[in-house]
Amino acid sequence: MSSRATISSMSTYAILGCGSVGHAVAEELVERGKDVLIVDRDEARVEALRDQDLNAQVADIRDEEVAGLVEDRDVVLVMASDVEANEAAVSNIRKRNDEQFLVVRARDPVTSDELTDLGADVVINPSSVISDAALHALESGELEYKAQQLSDVIEGTEERMAIVTHDNPDPDSIAAAAALQAIANHLDVSADILYFGDIGHQENRAFVNLLEIDLTAYDSVDIDDYDTVALVDPAKAGEVDVDHDIDIFIDHYDAEVDVDAEFADVRPNVSATSTILTKYIQEFNLSVSQEVATALLYGIRAETLDFRRDTTPADLTAAAYLYPFADHDTLEQVESPNMSPETLDVLAEAITSREVQGSHLVSNAGFIRERDALAQAASQLLNLEGITTTAVFGIVDNTIYLAARSKDIRLNIGRVLEDAFEDIGESAGHSTQASAEIPLGIFTGIETTEENRDTLLSLTGEAVTRKLFGAMGVESESGSNGS
Repeated sequence: MSSRATISSMSTYAILGCGSVGHAVAEELVERGKDVLIVDRDEARVEALRDQDLNAQVADIRDEEVAGLVEDRDVVLVMASDVEANEAAVSNIRKRNDEQFLVVRARDPVTSDELTDLGADVVINPSSVISDAALHALESGELEYKAQQLSDVIEGTEERMAIVTHDNPDPDSIAAAAALQAIANHLDVSADILYFGDIGHQENRAFVNLLEIDLTAYDSVDIDDYDTVALVDPAKAGEVDVDHDIDIFIDHYDAEVDVDAEFADVRPNVSATSTILTKYIQEFNLSVSQEVATALLYGIRAETLDFRRDTTPADLTAAAYLYPFADHDTLEQVESPNMSPETLDVLAEAITSREVQGSHLVSNAGFIRERDALAQAASQLLNLEGITTTAVFGIVDNTIYLAARSKDIRLNIGRVLEDAFEDIGESAGHSTQASAEIPLGIFTGIETTEENRDTLLSLTGEAVTRKLFGAMGVESESGSNGS
């Protein structure tokens, strides 16, 4: 095995060019017990290094003989401030030995590319290192400051804190709420997680049940019983009507309306609110429970489609932190819930009645009992060969409910539904998943009865399908099932 593949076990090093950077690296390596040879052309500097009991020799790193001098070293660090000298050293070493691991100092992106072309394994640009370190320090300092602000607001709670998720909350919203609840408990503040709508999607129900997350319906409590109210992950889920001042607002999307909160943390540069809460868990040095770690990891995975959609370095580092603490058997159970008979019926009807134009599929599931079965059907139909966008709708009472999914990077399905139904209904969502609700009377002007069910299905199916395909930029051809 070549020395390049076993860097972690290497024990012999050479440093060519020992200015301030090389000297600092040499001292750190020696402190770690490494065998280090230093080569520099400045005799006075070499003598000073020897006075510190460092192994140093006088030579010009440009000379070909230096390549032979360091030939037995596993790692060579070329650290001179003279980049031309560094280039000569790299060229000479590579002519003699292609196995040594070379770390080389550059001056700018141009010299970085030149050194890489000469054979350097790692190129360091000091200005980039300094700027990266400065940005890291800035981010760390900002997070510490924000964590203190959040702590102050939570600790200002006199009685109880409410953590409100969005309507029909998804895993990211639920996980973020569970993490914020854990932070509140850490600060000796009692907190309840409140939700609007239903926990209807079978995967979401499995998520809540298996992790034993305690959720309370918003309508079953008096919000005035809480003196601190937090709102997590609401921006892209439709309007959330909380009849109380918002004290804490956390989301990974910019709010569409101004939110006057004492504490706000909105980060469009990450892809999950669970990522933001993971950073706070770390900043508070909280011993995260297995349940919360599992919830947060699943929240990140669900929001990024298992790291295939808009994943940022922050999402990945948060997931890496959570991974050892999570219950992976439970995650597998959450991701593979049993499908209810109603969902199977809706899926079967959606397959039968599907209309396909290009890579877009629209299907009318008819009269249904569980609106959340529509989302599962839309997700399942997205697996059909050649399909990149799906929309499945059905009728419950006097309302048309619609769920849509897309993996087409050129199309924002949330915007499609908004364009199609903004004047006649309500829609919410983002680039890959969205939902809509439309009063049935908009299309028919008549109430639902047993006698007119077939007529209603025909009228609504044709109208909704036509509007959807129009908003997608394709024409509907009624009766096509894509077979």
